[in-house]
Amino acid sequence: MRYYRIAMYELTPVQWVAHAITHPVEGFEDMRWKKSGSLKIAFFIICMLFLANIANERLYGFNHYVPYDKIFNVVPYIVKSFVVFGAWTVGNWAVCTLLDGEGTMKNICIYSAYALVPYVTQLLVNTLLSHFLIRDEAVFISIITIIGTGWSAILLFSAIRSVHQYSAAKTIFAIALTIGAMLIMLFLLILLLSLIQQVAIFFSTLFMEITYRIRD
Repeated sequence: MRYYRIAMYELTPVQWVAHAITHPVEGFEDMRWKKSGSLKIAFFIICMLFLANIANERLYGFNHYVPYDKIFNVVPYIVKSFVVFGAWTVGNWAVCTLLDGEGTMKNICIYSAYALVPYVTQLLVNTLLSHFLIRDEAVFISIITIIGTGWSAILLFSAIRSVHQYSAAKTIFAIALTIGAMLIMLFLLILLLSLIQQVAIFFSTLFMEITYRIRD
């Protein structure tokens, strides 16, 4: 055990990611004990999530999925990656501050991003396999999806439990409250964007009306 702890000092930031995702029970505890984790790597993982979502929906094998929309719109992919992850980080920090959690927003961001590595990986692997497997072999894609998503779910649970030093029951409660907080924030964001759109339309219409009357 002593040799194991000493060896921890020699891990690079990338090796810490591998250690965290391959040791779901003690990986994040070791990161907390060593005060390790990189915001740059966390941001890179979220960028990869953004790209993987695009690849999974736009570059998927035509034998398995054909997108109905022909016009590419980047906004939904930004929402499904950066916006949702940001809402998770802020929501978890806000909720766990009220529940006496020990995690900072920085650590929540880093640990949560590391936990998404299996999910991002399965998106990219399935996109690649969709070009080689026929439709009857889609069961292999489903298995990879279940493994990657389930693995990330376990890692995310372990990450929140470790970063806040919660019990299992309190971790589940905190995650449920975080999801509720995310829904509220996303709802308010939609209202805000709708309001901005309405204001923009109003001023645009007003400007066109004034311009039309000046010309007359």
